[in-house]
Parts: sequence; structure tokens; C-alpha cells
Amino acid sequence: MEYPGTLILIMLMAVVAPLLAYAVGRRLAVPVVIFEILLGVLIGPDVLGWVHDDETVDVLADLGLSMLIFLAGYEIQFAAVRGDTLRRSGWAWVVSFAVGLGIAFALTGGDVAAGLVIGTALTSTALGAVLPILRDSGRLEGRFGTVVMAFGAVGEFGPIIAMALLFSGRSPGAASAVLIAFAVVTAGAVVWAMRPRPPWFSAVIAKTLHSSSQFAVRFVMLLLAAMLGLSHVFGLDTLLGAFAAGMLTRLVLQGAAPDSSHEILAKVEAMGFGFLVPFFYIVTGIHFDLDALLDGGRPLLLLPVFLALFLLVRGVPVRLLAPRDLTEPERNALALYSATCLPLVVAITTIGLDDGALGSGEGAALVGAAMVSVLTFPLVAFRLLRRSEGQPPGAPSRSAEASDPW
Repeated sequence: MEYPGTLILIMLMAVVAPLLAYAVGRRLAVPVVIFEILLGVLIGPDVLGWVHDDETVDVLADLGLSMLIFLAGYEIQFAAVRGDTLRRSGWAWVVSFAVGLGIAFALTGGDVAAGLVIGTALTSTALGAVLPILRDSGRLEGRFGTVVMAFGAVGEFGPIIAMALLFSGRSPGAASAVLIAFAVVTAGAVVWAMRPRPPWFSAVIAKTLHSSSQFAVRFVMLLLAAMLGLSHVFGLDTLLGAFAAGMLTRLVLQGAAPDSSHEILAKVEAMGFGFLVPFFYIVTGIHFDLDALLDGGRPLLLLPVFLALFLLVRGVPVRLLAPRDLTEPERNALALYSATCLPLVVAITTIGLDDGALGSGEGAALVGAAMVSVLTFPLVAFRLLRRSEGQPPGAPSRSAEASDPW
């Protein structure tokens, strides 16, 4: 490691962030991710300049993003997310993608490369950020949580597929062929995952669950590494492999260790949300180009425009195609949760900047708007749901009296 002080500072910010969220949470519930990003900006080169570019830190941040997408993939419950709800979520994303591309091309004056980057970014949903909020507030297991899971999964998986097809550098035909080949291999892995595991497999999991061996956790990490490696071999974005690994892990654990799967997931989440995921968000803040956002005025004006477009492009189609059995507050909250974005926006924007499709100011405005969406949209959605339950905004949730969504 070239700059060990950078690692120490990032870990210090990872500890400070939840303390700030706890202190502020007595008056206003703010997601801890916002503090992680803001603290990253603070110690980054555009403010205090305390950190330096470090290859090890960047690798850990990439692993943090992969872990975030992996955990989102794990949360997908195939038995619940199907039928009419899945069809509606699919059509909502297709409409979002078409509208997003049209608006992006108009916004960029017909620039195809920039339009594809911005249009794809506008259609994403930060399922990995939304699901913990729903789980902590006790709403993930009900009907509303299932619907959010379906719309969020498509809003995360759709842009990843679009990235694989549009940003791979291949022709559309070649990109589609590679994607189909990856899908075939993944389908084979799913068939394998659904097969009954031999008795010794479950026995080893049970015996090592509370020992230093931790077989189940190591096996989960192997699945994640294998799918990341597979996506790399096919020349696809590793986030596709991470999402697939999450879905495979749920199938394997539910078949081999149904009584211990929640405990195993808790161990993986502790490693993810306790170490790797904060790395991703803090490094996102460090790399955030604050000078480009504030320079010249246009990028700063684009920020609220992009924020409004997240709601228009992603939120409105979701609101219109939401299942009819949801109440009006739930439909509005679903639209807000679906328009919440950040991880994929960062990934897509990074590709656009590396390829020269986006300027630094546009990239900063897009990421900045995504950061604001994480701060504002879930907060408004949460309060809409509480009011629909007949509770004042500051009252504890009936389904999670001792919980806080952040």
C-alpha cells in the first residue's frame, strides 16, 4: 500500500459517519451513506486534500460496490417477485429507458455517446440502498416490500444489462451473443444451485457456523469471486456477476441450510456494510469532482435538472404502472424509492468519463443529483408511509417500534 494513512482516514470516516447519523437522527433521519459521501468529499482533494490516490483503496472500493450489488441480488425472493408484479416492473423500466434516452439525446443535442450514458443512468434504482431502509423499518416482508423489491430489482438489473450491451465496445450483435452465453452459463449455475445439496454440505455448515472455519461464509465469498471472474472472462461488467452471485447464494443457502441462512447472511452483511460498502461510498466522495460542479455555473444548474429527471424518467412510469392493490401513498412511495439511485450512476458515469462521452462537470452534476436523491427521496417516501398509517412523522413505526430506517 502506497499511502497507509489514506486507509486509516477512510476507516476513521466509516466510524464517524454512523455517529453523525445517530446524532442528527434525533431531529432528522438521514441515511448514513450521505455522511459517508460527504466525509469523503471533506477529506478529498477538493477540500482538505488529506487523501491520495491509492490502488489498494480503489480495489477495496470496487469490492464494496460489488458487495452492495451482491446483497441486493441476494434479497430477491423468486417466490414473491413474479407474475403481474414482475411484468409491471419490467414494462416500467422499458418505458423509463425509452423516455430516458429520448430526453438525454435532446439534452445533449443528439450526442449519441453522452445520450446513452445519461439515459441509462436515469433509469437506475439503488436497490442495495433502499432494501436496508425497508428491512430496518419492518416493511420489507409485506406486500409493499415485495413490490419495491420487484421494481428495484428490474431497475438495478436493467441498467446493468444495458451497460453490457451498450458500453462493452462490441457491436450490438457480438455484445448480445456474449450476454446470451453468460446467461446460459448462469442458468446452468442456477440449476446446480437448486439441486439438493449432499448431507455432508449441510453438516459442515452447521458444524463450522460458530467456529473459526466459517465454511458457509467462505463458500459465499467463493461464489461471489467465481461470478465476478466469469463476468470478467466474458468481458462484461463485474456488477452483472455480483448480482447473479447474490441470487445464486440465496438458492444455495435456502436449499442447504434453511435454518441458518439468516445467520449466514448476517455475517456476510457485517463484512459488507461494516467494511467494504462504506469504502465504496467514502471513496465515491473522495473522487467526487466538487471543483467541476462549482466551476462555470452550468454543472451546478444541471444538478437539479438531473434530480427532477430521476423522478420524471424513473419515478413517473413506476407510479403509473404500480400494482392496483397498493394505496395512493404506497404508489407514491414506490415511485420515490424507485427513483433513488447512486451506485449504478457512479459506475455508469465513470464509464462515460473514461470514454470521453461526458465532461467532468456533467459527470459531477449527475453523481451529485444521485447523492441528493439518496438523501431526499427515501426520506419523503418514509414519511408518506407513516402518514398513511396515521402516525405523526416523528412517531415510531408500528411495524418496527424500536427501529430507525437508517
